[in-house]
Amino acid sequence: MLNLMLSLTLWLILLCLCWPLALIALLLYPVVWLLLLPFRLLGVAVEGVFELGRALIMLPARIFSAKR
Repeated sequence: MLNLMLSLTLWLILLCLCWPLALIALLLYPVVWLLLLPFRLLGVAVEGVFELGRALIMLPARIFSAKR
């Protein structure tokens, strides 16, 4: 919520100081978001692979600690 309010405040300041740049930023934001979407999906996939590797490495320790 705070991040959204800060973004809106900064955009309104930019709108007051240089309105053409603010309108260009407003129009280009969805395009940039769509271009960065594959990288976010790749990040989620890589994080999942790392979590799987961590779970496999920690499995023997979890098994031995459960038998006590």
